[in-house]
Amino acid sequence: MLNVTDLRAAYGESEVLHGIDLPVAPGEIVAIMGRNGMGKTTLMKTLMGVVPLKSGAIALDGTPIGALRPHARVARGIAYVPQGRMIFSAMTVQENVETGLTVTGRRKVPDDIYELFPVLLEMKSRRGGNLSGGQQQQLAIARALASDPKVLLLDEPTEGIQPSIIREMARTLKRIRDQRGLSILVSEQVLSFALDVADRVMVIENGRIVHDAPRAGLDEARVSKFLSV
Repeated sequence: MLNVTDLRAAYGESEVLHGIDLPVAPGEIVAIMGRNGMGKTTLMKTLMGVVPLKSGAIALDGTPIGALRPHARVARGIAYVPQGRMIFSAMTVQENVETGLTVTGRRKVPDDIYELFPVLLEMKSRRGGNLSGGQQQQLAIARALASDPKVLLLDEPTEGIQPSIIREMARTLKRIRDQRGLSILVSEQVLSFALDVADRVMVIENGRIVHDAPRAGLDEARVSKFLSV
């Protein structure tokens, strides 16, 4: 569903991603793990077109998208929940979710989005800035789902969220995958969350993939060493 081949990205003359290969199968949840500064966010931004591609290829459902601008990638089927959530704090919950409808031509938020996040239905007239961190994360995911994506990218979704909400988020992401059949790529530092949610875990270190294993055969101790400072 998403196929990244020999991806290189740079800020000016400084190359940050060095030949990333990243296949994500239909309906697969892949966790990209690594410490701060290892390239997780740059990878997400490059997949979305926020950071330009230096070389390599990105294909979505067999179609090359590496030359497309971010809004065109959304229209093709990629949705992005950035680090820090980036919701519109002055807009209501419903207005926030409706911004995701732009590429679909719909006027009304599909009912199944509110079924996934019942708290958003209760609070749909409340301003986004008045929600808790966990509720804002749900809102950001709901807004992304409103664009009806094939692939959902989440950058550090557990950041600043309490453990009980993190466990619930893992269950919700698997439910989203099962109900909608989409692929999910999540960047993360919390190993317990990755183990709860992912079918496959990859580790990025200094802009390179240094470990790739299915969840069932994962060497947790080895991954933990990559994550330790």
